[in-house]
Amino acid sequence: MFNRNRFLRRVAAIASMSLVAGCGLLSSGESGNKGPIVVGTTSAPSTLDPAGAWDGSWELYRNIFQTLLAYPNGATTPQPDAAQSCSFTDSSSRTYRCTLRSGLKFADGAALNAQDVKYSIDRIRKINAPGGPAGLLGSLDRVQALGDREVVFQLNQSDATFPFVLATPAMSIVDPDDYPADSLRKDDTVYGSGPYELKSYDEGKQAVLVGNGNYQGFAKRQNDAVTIRYFQDSAEMVKALRAKQIDVTYRGLAADDIVALQQHGNSNLQLVDGTGTDISYLVFNPKDPWAKQPAVRKAIAQIVDRGAIAHKVYKDTVDPLYSMVPKGLTGHTTGFFDDYGDPSVPKARKILSDAGIHQPVPLTLWYTTDRYGSETALMFQELKRQLEGSGLFTITLKSRPWKTYVVGYQNGEYPVFGRGWFPDFPDADNFIAPFVGDHNALGTPYPSKEITDKLLPHSRAESDRAQTVKDMEQAQQILVDDARLIPLWQGRQFIAASEDISGGEQALDPSTIMTMWALHRKTSW
Repeated sequence: MFNRNRFLRRVAAIASMSLVAGCGLLSSGESGNKGPIVVGTTSAPSTLDPAGAWDGSWELYRNIFQTLLAYPNGATTPQPDAAQSCSFTDSSSRTYRCTLRSGLKFADGAALNAQDVKYSIDRIRKINAPGGPAGLLGSLDRVQALGDREVVFQLNQSDATFPFVLATPAMSIVDPDDYPADSLRKDDTVYGSGPYELKSYDEGKQAVLVGNGNYQGFAKRQNDAVTIRYFQDSAEMVKALRAKQIDVTYRGLAADDIVALQQHGNSNLQLVDGTGTDISYLVFNPKDPWAKQPAVRKAIAQIVDRGAIAHKVYKDTVDPLYSMVPKGLTGHTTGFFDDYGDPSVPKARKILSDAGIHQPVPLTLWYTTDRYGSETALMFQELKRQLEGSGLFTITLKSRPWKTYVVGYQNGEYPVFGRGWFPDFPDADNFIAPFVGDHNALGTPYPSKEITDKLLPHSRAESDRAQTVKDMEQAQQILVDDARLIPLWQGRQFIAASEDISGGEQALDPSTIMTMWALHRKTSW
């Protein structure tokens, strides 16, 4: 239905935006403004609708949509953003109440209220999109909107991690007038309430962001506009950085490019090396006749040389990982190293022979060509070399671009496939819960009642996350024993930027999403 008031508001918003842009063109440049800051990345969104993505699309969402809670610079626990305040109102962590800020508006001037929050959360579950974030809301029973500013979340179990879930970009607040209740929005237009407004979007090429004058929240924009350019590979992106066609690179820098920036230096460029919690791992499909066999999976776990992958492929820009929970998070273990030790072909041969497997095992390993960086293909070639070098496996490698790759693993087409994980929130729970259960982020059922019915519920009842270590350690050991998921490496976050850009260190939130509003040009006096 045509909404005339909405149409008029948008005309006014566009006119206002044009005036602001015009003023910028006439600016004297006293603040060091040289146009929008241009950020390069190899991680393009898979969809612009928050109800449809549980992936790197969140990077864009964080900057153009708003959530009730988010992470101000330096925070490791969620703080109010669209909300004025939020808290559990019971001792069992089952009732969570938020009060919205007064006078919230979407970028086009439409009022944002509690009903919009309820609508946004409810549609995620109603649509339940393949690869979407509905799985994050497993503990939610219902949402209530009380008046214009009160939202109450009733949970079906104790869940102290629920505030972390609300702080993920998946829980972005959308306008019911623009987003259908039972299907994903298909066009390239976005109206959120975040620090920026999406002025234009060219899929796979660029997103143009301009400051949202209606934003109310903790973010303090240090720039007026940001353009995000999407690249296919690191070399092309770094070439654009050196040519001053972009100002910052983030997500997707290849190891060779990082090493070159570290070793040779460049007076016109800077490299920020930040702590990362992103991980890379292998997933085994229980429907495949070979991958479903524990002995096959454990033999692979016994052969894989993580150190060689980190050194030969990634030039030591990543670290070997021996658990699905990365270093730096409470509860991290080294279970795969503790159980398997150093890579050993004789041990792997015995694992297979004890299971009655005496011939080389044929397996097809799948990877994506355009999501996790240009080293991905090299890593899988190294895995093929290691496994075939043992004489115990014959490996076929296959690959697809991300959009079709996702469909493939959701349909159960791949015997073994590679995935990466950028955390939804900085807690060990988020490196275990998304991968287990009949409906998980991998589209590959992994029933584990000990984890889903006992350890996770028990740990989520504990508001002091330091007290969850025992549960998290037990869960990790189950993952080691099953070897359904084999961790490979833990990444670090590298940002390369022109010398006149500041804010790179402050731009990474605890889930390693870049908050574009922290970037700014240095002012010369």
